[in-house]
Amino acid sequence: MATAGFFGTYTPRMDDKGRVTLPARYRDQFAGGVMLVKGQDHCVYVLTRDGFEQFAADAIKADVTDERARGFQRYMLANTDEQTPDGQGRVSVPVRMRQYAQLSKDVVIVGAGLRMEIWDAAEWERYEARQEAAYASPERGTLL
Repeated sequence: MATAGFFGTYTPRMDDKGRVTLPARYRDQFAGGVMLVKGQDHCVYVLTRDGFEQFAADAIKADVTDERARGFQRYMLANTDEQTPDGQGRVSVPVRMRQYAQLSKDVVIVGAGLRMEIWDAAEWERYEARQEAAYASPERGTLL
């Protein structure tokens, strides 16, 4: 039985054209298209089209009279890019997203359930180090 969602850590390199190779084990899931979104914590979210519909549903139907919801909706949807992976499983990360996430040639792609995330390798290392102490602590309680 296959596990639902995306998991694991992958370390492709970004080429000079801003292309990143998606993990081979998930290429079939991305064959129908990829949605790239400026993610929180300064990374780039990578979702399937179906995953994006599920992910963005709340933002899409946000109450237009709520200023915060409207701002989140505008920012997220304006900073989404639809891609079709090439024959080698690569997608082009737009310049504005590369700048936002401060991506260099060394990137890390991490599975995060419904989505994958593209991080600059050095920033991911710092982020993971900050999270490790809380994760390993017996006092952390439950996350679920």
